[in-house]
Amino acid sequence: MPRNALIMATGLLAAGLALSACQTVGPAGTGLTRSPLPKPRAAALPITPSAESKALEGYYARVQRSLLTQGLLRTDGGGADVPFSAAMLARNFERIAFYKEYSPSGGRLVARESPSRLTRWLKPVRIQVHFGASVSDENKAHDQTVLTNYVRRLGRITGHPISLTKGRGNFHVYVMNEDERKAFGPELQRIVPGISAPSQRAVINMPRDTYCLVFGRDPVDNGQFEQAVAIIRSEHPKLMRTSCIHEEVAQGLGLSNDSPLARPSIFNDDEEFGLLTTHDEYLLQMLYDDRLRPNMTADEARPIIRKMAAELIGSAV
Repeated sequence: MPRNALIMATGLLAAGLALSACQTVGPAGTGLTRSPLPKPRAAALPITPSAESKALEGYYARVQRSLLTQGLLRTDGGGADVPFSAAMLARNFERIAFYKEYSPSGGRLVARESPSRLTRWLKPVRIQVHFGASVSDENKAHDQTVLTNYVRRLGRITGHPISLTKGRGNFHVYVMNEDERKAFGPELQRIVPGISAPSQRAVINMPRDTYCLVFGRDPVDNGQFEQAVAIIRSEHPKLMRTSCIHEEVAQGLGLSNDSPLARPSIFNDDEEFGLLTTHDEYLLQMLYDDRLRPNMTADEARPIIRKMAAELIGSAV
């Protein structure tokens, strides 16, 4: 069950888009600004959610209940029941950091894994959140608290400057409902000039089984992100919104793929873990280690990856 996708975009997002979308297949189967989501230039959106949005809210509530009943969406970060070795950590890092989950095909973005190069931020990451007019004050306060704590944690883990901002952000997090997202095209074009049609469609036409998504922009295709946009459905209950925030922001930092072998991890489509784990902290620490350079290939990085994993776990790969 694919949970999440990162779209990596080069140039004007016409190719190489790094999309990461959190998906599943149904019940069985994330100082901020409070500014409302800017209204599209066409017509103002009603604050009252549509019947479609209300139906999605009920649907995602059932999904969360089902996942929790199955013992999924764990928030413990992993423990003695999910041990991992240095070799496993090195393997997982290579699969998650050196492959992309989505690729352009026939004017669309399709879930097709392909090799990539190491991509991360060199510039400071300035995260700005935007709430749709339909989002309640209670949910705004909850999500602001989640992001505030999470951004501090990510800064400590990576050693990279990551902060919240009320303006001039380069990593935009939009929390909005179905109605607001469908009318998001003009605003998306404004914040990401030249965005490709497939990238726009991936946002505007998100199917129900896509929980949330993020895309990162690498303007000159040199392995350096300079912009990211994350889309979080406001219809999700609190834990699922928190899970989306954790996964999309982490993937927007450069961990662009998922792997069924990664455990304990949010970079796995099985929904077992809902929040960033200790294993995932190691992945982020490795991603922003100065021994790795943006645009490196997996072959170039592999000896360094093995050494870093051994250092973190305290045993040889």
